[in-house]
Amino acid sequence: MKLNRSSMLYGTLLLTFTSIVSQGLGFLYRICLSRLIGAEVMGLYQLIMPVYSVIMAITAVGLTVAVSNLSSTYHAQGNKAAVAQVLRRCLLAFFILFALVAAVTAICYDPISVYLLGDARTQLGLLLLLPCILLTGVENLHKHFFYGTGNVRPPAAVELCEQFIRTGAVLGLLVVFLPQNPERTVGLIVLGMICCEIFSSTTLVILYRRHRRSGPLPGTPISHLNRRISSIALPIGATALLGNLMGSANAVLIPQRLVAAGADVTEAMSAFGVLCGMTIPMLCLPTAFIGALGLVLVPKLAESTAIGRPGEVQRRIHKAMLATSILILPSMAFLVVLGPTLGAFLFQEPTVEDYIIPLSLGVVFSCYQSVLSGALNGVGRQSAAAWNAILCGAVQLGCTFFLMGLPGVGLKGYVFGFVISDLLGVILNWVQVRRATGLKARIFQWCTAPGLSALLMGLVVNLLFKILLNAGMDGIFAVLSCLVFGTVLYLAALAAQGIRPGQIFRLR
Repeated sequence: MKLNRSSMLYGTLLLTFTSIVSQGLGFLYRICLSRLIGAEVMGLYQLIMPVYSVIMAITAVGLTVAVSNLSSTYHAQGNKAAVAQVLRRCLLAFFILFALVAAVTAICYDPISVYLLGDARTQLGLLLLLPCILLTGVENLHKHFFYGTGNVRPPAAVELCEQFIRTGAVLGLLVVFLPQNPERTVGLIVLGMICCEIFSSTTLVILYRRHRRSGPLPGTPISHLNRRISSIALPIGATALLGNLMGSANAVLIPQRLVAAGADVTEAMSAFGVLCGMTIPMLCLPTAFIGALGLVLVPKLAESTAIGRPGEVQRRIHKAMLATSILILPSMAFLVVLGPTLGAFLFQEPTVEDYIIPLSLGVVFSCYQSVLSGALNGVGRQSAAAWNAILCGAVQLGCTFFLMGLPGVGLKGYVFGFVISDLLGVILNWVQVRRATGLKARIFQWCTAPGLSALLMGLVVNLLFKILLNAGMDGIFAVLSCLVFGTVLYLAALAAQGIRPGQIFRLR
């Protein structure tokens, strides 16, 4: 069957492929990075990344969703001139916001590093983040223009190349200039990221100009357009900002609360680096499909809403939830059984396996929450998604602050908050999605059938893995053998319950 290049199916599959390859490369990059710099420097790097996320939330996150949503709406209505206007207005808003935030950050980088992040060694990395954020914002706005207009090939190709360039630039700089002190090492990592973003932003701008070809005529009044952009960008931007501020607070609090619980500073930073820099990224590796699905789902739902097709909205959300369950549940089952062996082999860090079971449950909830949040954004309920995300972030922050400092609790407090906050997000988002669309939950298809199949596969794979190890097979070969056998068993179990594997891809 030939796929329509503007269809939800085509876009999801293409972005899934590029995302899988990109995440695979990114995962290998993180493995090499952790081996080169160690857990302590990885912890320092993780400290500055929330600042990156906060600034992106203030300047670009809401605007990128506005570009995707409105581009899709105007494209469905045949108003090509308004599509170009949306990108120009959002770029202007981004440059203004970035100039203000960058000025404040450049002036206050010392107190931010010392008092907010709690480690003066983050100063150089913090300053180098500014040009990186500028380039990333330009890149993301142009990416979402292409997503909104249904042309996913340019951003997909750029994203794929981006991972190769980032890996080569960062690791190359570290190999050439190491050993360095921790502060300069973090600076080298960010400098490599800048090299990557120069390529990505420049390429997408050139592709956009070729795509546009001629200058657009006025499509819609500027005041009306500004109001529409603001109605989307402000709640999403505010949500992202508050969420990332909470995430930043989490990142800062985790080492501090571990120290309060009795750990020394180096031990606390190392534990933080293992948890957030190794374990969670390993668990998030199978979620490439979810990110790709979200990028396609939001503009497609906006398009269906704009032309008045509620049945199509329900169908697309249902297929998105079905695909999420069928792919994520067995992935987490695999990682629960095989993750400790993979983590020890890949990262050479025995503590990677700690908390892997509850964290995998949290990742499952996070995937459902992400899909439902995208559905809310696609049907114009950005404020509802925003308030739900803020409440969940507050729950996570509260668990980190109150539980982690207790003697004997430590990182268990963060893990508990991670699971509970994501579960709460699923519940709250689902209630809003049902109110907005009238969609009824299909428990058997979404949860029961894939959940039972994943459980059966996990139990059998666990037994098979132990048998193979006892028989003297190498750990990695045992993992690969279990992966093949488990996949076949899972698909067979699904088919026995009436869920055909082909349903995963029926997303048109």
